[in-house]
Amino acid sequence: MPHKSGFVNILGNPNVGKSTLMNIMVGEKLSIITSKAQTTRHRIMGIVSGDDFQIVYSDTPGILKSNYKLQEKMMNYVGTAFEDADIILYITDVVETFDKNIEYIEKLKKTDIPIILLINKIDLSSQEELEKLVDTWKETLPNADIIPIAALKNFNVNTVLKTIQEKLPEGPAYFPKDALTDKTERFFVSEIIREKILLHYKKEIPYSVEVNIEEFKDTDKLLSISAIIYVVRDSQKGIIIGHKGAALKRVGTEARIDIETFFDKKVFLKLFVKVSKDWRNKDRMLKDFGYNK
Repeated sequence: MPHKSGFVNILGNPNVGKSTLMNIMVGEKLSIITSKAQTTRHRIMGIVSGDDFQIVYSDTPGILKSNYKLQEKMMNYVGTAFEDADIILYITDVVETFDKNIEYIEKLKKTDIPIILLINKIDLSSQEELEKLVDTWKETLPNADIIPIAALKNFNVNTVLKTIQEKLPEGPAYFPKDALTDKTERFFVSEIIREKILLHYKKEIPYSVEVNIEEFKDTDKLLSISAIIYVVRDSQKGIIIGHKGAALKRVGTEARIDIETFFDKKVFLKLFVKVSKDWRNKDRMLKDFGYNK
């Protein structure tokens, strides 16, 4: 049997379930998940291998209008995902407006790349409403395979996998068969910390924050980590730290527990908060934070 492989790039608007689906397909939590838009900032690869196939999934940021350079970098990841895909998984749901960010739908109409369109969260819709939505998408993207799913309930996900495997081109493995992702351990630590900030702070705070891992020392018994949380204003620093440091301590405690689970090892975590005004528009800092596109 010939070996099949390919890049399956996951695209869609914010909060339609892209990260949830990739984590399910890969079988590991590689992308952080919250109810807030812009949770995913990077392009994160998750690799699934079998004896005769390798699927390289890419989770991408939700499509949005760029207001500063950070968001421009995020949308660059979306652009490259259009260019280098062997298969596009375009995820919508039963809640979002059909014509949201219509320019990306127009791109899908023009591409020759195989498209699998997933309508997520069908448990929130009636059969009649779902059938109308499927008909609308069939008219819009007649060449796409349309699969209704409920990712959180793991409904119809096996159908998605079978369809991907059918459409994969023949080719070699791009990564070692035991590889899980292209990201570093430091990256996942920073994302775990940022997830806690997304969960516990409101308004502009989560979108003004970036996490940089300053120290990462791994020994047999202990993982020692020092991280800096960057914000854009002095007032935000005070909010992150909280009264007598209580808010920052909560973030640190919850992040440490998740990091210990991720690495299956005891963790010593130190968090610091610094102000770097307008870091979201500074090319050098964005590059240091891993936004290279």
